[in-house]
Amino acid sequence: MTTKVNTKNGIDVDQLVETAKAIEQDPTLSSFTFRAKSTWQDGTYNTGEIGSFRHAGQEDESRDDPFRLVGDEPPVLLGTNQGPNAVELLLQGLAFCYAVGFAANAAARGIEIDSMEYEVEGDFDVRPFLGMEGARPGFTAIRAKGRVSSPNATQEQLEELCQYVQETSPVRDTLANEVPVITGLEVL
Repeated sequence: MTTKVNTKNGIDVDQLVETAKAIEQDPTLSSFTFRAKSTWQDGTYNTGEIGSFRHAGQEDESRDDPFRLVGDEPPVLLGTNQGPNAVELLLQGLAFCYAVGFAANAAARGIEIDSMEYEVEGDFDVRPFLGMEGARPGFTAIRAKGRVSSPNATQEQLEELCQYVQETSPVRDTLANEVPVITGLEVL
């Protein structure tokens, strides 16, 4: 006998509900520590790795190999375009987070998604990065636009879901609210 998996939008809805119930019963299951590593190669070119993470105080080793990324700057910022720059990766992180949140929460609500995409752009003044006067060394504004198609949801349902996703997005929250960043340095 085969068991039918209740999926919507590629999300196992039963597993989603079970996970939420387990976290509600044991809040320690909600604790994660994610990591990223960057190694300078040359000029503005860096390689990155994202490997294991901690979940509920335990190391999760479900990834056989780390994800490998590259980062660089465009030539106008002294790079060689071997990969996206750090602020572009930040924007992509927001787009990924919105899409994941939308797909999973749509599935939980029984909403089917035919297609979805997010475009995110941000305004940036490079002067503070170069030690000059300017607004700030980070983005001065970020704009996100989603496009979604659903065969069984109204525009109102999709707009409400979009608002909910914004309110519960970990990446948006991190960008919109002050988060302590502690940086150390080991001199070799």
